[in-house]
Amino acid sequence: MAGHSKWANIQHRKGRQDEKRGKIWTRVIREITVAARQGGGDPAMNPRLRLAIEKAKAANMPADRIKYNVDKASGTLEGLTLEEIRYEGYGIGGAAVIVDTMTDNRVRTVAEVRHAFSKYGGNLGTEGSVSFQFKHCGQLVFAPGTSEDQVMEVALEAGAEDVITDDEGAIEVITSPTDFEAVKNALEAAGLRPELAEVTMRAENTIALAGEDAARMQKLLDIIEDLDDVQAVFHNAEISE
Repeated sequence: MAGHSKWANIQHRKGRQDEKRGKIWTRVIREITVAARQGGGDPAMNPRLRLAIEKAKAANMPADRIKYNVDKASGTLEGLTLEEIRYEGYGIGGAAVIVDTMTDNRVRTVAEVRHAFSKYGGNLGTEGSVSFQFKHCGQLVFAPGTSEDQVMEVALEAGAEDVITDDEGAIEVITSPTDFEAVKNALEAAGLRPELAEVTMRAENTIALAGEDAARMQKLLDIIEDLDDVQAVFHNAEISE
């Protein structure tokens, strides 16, 4: 199945994330904390915790630091009580934005998120105002030049929902959240390593932004992503350099 050109946009997003490696440990620790509290501290029995630990290892977090945070969240050690809150809003040109947070103070968090939206050209919406434009799914993206036939064969056999090739030859595999890990493991066992692999909120349709609008949208996203309580930001803007 053919798709629009997403490769440049994905590489752009990865590049922005790489620039912010200093904050990744903080976010991964929060993810480990909530995953372990909700599903227990045994990764073999807790898929969300397994994914969080994978992210921690990918960010070069030491094994003892990972264990400490799992134990802390599981109740072996005392820690803060965190809750997950999702905010929805609009960016430049009406682009849809979802902001996932983990916080010990929801009053502080909503004030910071609202301020970021309003100061940098967007506005905070109500629950459900934009989430219908996204699909909660697993997403694995392979670089142009990867064998489409091989990816399709392995992915669909492992339970993927769809395989999409964009205009630049990048291949995107879409799974249900529950099948993501099995599909990822099957692809990697076949020697197919994705450039990007995550459970995400995938935009069903995108809005192209260029020039000043693109710069303003990127500024808004950067400000929101830099907030201490923000775990992830999803949007449907295609931002041209």
